[in-house]
This record gives sequence, structure tokens and C-alpha cells, in this order.
Amino acid sequence: METPKIIVPPLLFVRDLLLGDEVTKSNRNLSDLKDLFQDVKSYETMDPETLLYEVYSYTPVQNDGKTGALNFGITHIYPGKVGQEYFMTKGHFHAQDNRAEYYWGIEGEGVLILMDRKRNVWGEKMFSGSLHYIPGGVAHRVANTGNKVLSFAACWPSDAGHDYEEIAEKGFSARLMEVDGIPQLI
Repeated sequence: METPKIIVPPLLFVRDLLLGDEVTKSNRNLSDLKDLFQDVKSYETMDPETLLYEVYSYTPVQNDGKTGALNFGITHIYPGKVGQEYFMTKGHFHAQDNRAEYYWGIEGEGVLILMDRKRNVWGEKMFSGSLHYIPGGVAHRVANTGNKVLSFAACWPSDAGHDYEEIAEKGFSARLMEVDGIPQLI
């Protein structure tokens, strides 16, 4: 029998940072979300290389059909708007429709926008310490409604997958817009 050891974990979660050799980073610029925003004229006046958000992910088990494994990530959405519509993530359903997910706010403020399969839409305010359960069969995206970076963490099943296509084709049935200085779903 081997002598039991205590090791340092391969992943560190420090405030709003996710650190480790196996952490991957992806960026989404304005050009990556070309058809997402309603105000096309405002979109066309903006720098297409504007960084909207970045995602740090730790996926210890690749999607190989194995159930029971979890992934973890942290997203940073920068403040800004295209016209009156806040910077936001692309949004998605899970490919495995019955897979749920947790989001929790680290810092900043925003809205988690949710849409069920009947296209009913609602939002939940996000802020430092907020915890959000996203049931299976519910599309989700996050918008930054503040004037500093919105950071949130996520934990999801490794076999959930992402269905971005349905949202790209049909969108959400409501948009989060600033109206008289207040975020509203319209």
C-alpha cells in the first residue's frame, strides 16, 4: 500500500480568476456576435475587435458520453452596449436538454436571461454572491448592466454540450435593453 499523500490541486479559483495548466481561455469579440444585436447601425460604427467577454474553462473530463463528471468556468463580460442593448454572451440551450447548470456572481452586476422551450423569457439579477440554478431545457445568456466587469462562475455536467444554433437561428424572444437608465426585457 502506498503512503497517503496530500497534494496541491491542479486548479485554483482565486476571487475572479481561474488558474491552472489545464485551464483554457476563449475570447468573444464584437465581430464574433455579428447578428446578435438588434441595432445594426450602431453595431456597424463600433470596432469589430472590441472584447465583449472572455471565458476560462476547466474541463477535466472531455465530453465522451460519460455521465457524472463536472466542468467549471469563469466568465468576464465587459461593460458596454450596442445601441441600447447591453454586451452579453451568445446564449445557448444544452445539447443534452435535461442537463442543469449553476451560475454564481463574483463581482459586478448584470442579468441572467432565461428562456424555456415555449419561448417564455425572464431574468434574474446577478451580483456578487447571487446563486442561479438553471434547469434543463432552459436557454441562458448573461448581460452586463453595470459600468465595470461582470464576473461569474459556472458549473455544468461534462456531457451537457452546447446548442448555440437554435439561439443563432431564432434568438431569444425578448431583449435586455436600457430604457430610461433601467435594464428592461422587451
